Amino acid sequence: MKFEEEIQQKKFKSEKQKATLNLLFTSGWLVNKHKEFFKPFGITNQQYNVLRILRGQHPKSISTCGIKERMLDRNSDVSRIVDRLTLKNWVSKETCPNDRRLVDVMITDDGLALLKKMDDAIDEIDQELGNLTEKDAELLNELLDRVRE
Repeated sequence: MKFEEEIQQKKFKSEKQKATLNLLFTSGWLVNKHKEFFKPFGITNQQYNVLRILRGQHPKSISTCGIKERMLDRNSDVSRIVDRLTLKNWVSKETCPNDRRLVDVMITDDGLALLKKMDDAIDEIDQELGNLTEKDAELLNELLDRVRE
């Protein structure tokens, strides 16, 4: 459905204003789709993001500061997310021996197993962009990169 129909508004100050609002609307739509996808796995978008970062580091650890730098949502409370993942035995943490102010975090075997299970289903969420061809998605990525430049 067209953006104007979704929000029941046809007049915009400019195409740039419309694009900005459309981007915000679509972002919220995708976030909600992701929430629904992650619910059966007992995980949130932010927790999944942290686990993917840790899997990329595996078998090395990374500090919570390093995780925050790589997060998609940099406003997330990484310490709280790590604490919740620790309770679920998906990550382990320990004080950094070189700097006691830092906490080093590693993904556990259980965390890796969860991601493996999710990998088999993750294509489903990527299909939310199913109306786009690979070429369309490439163009969208280029345009979004330009917006942030």
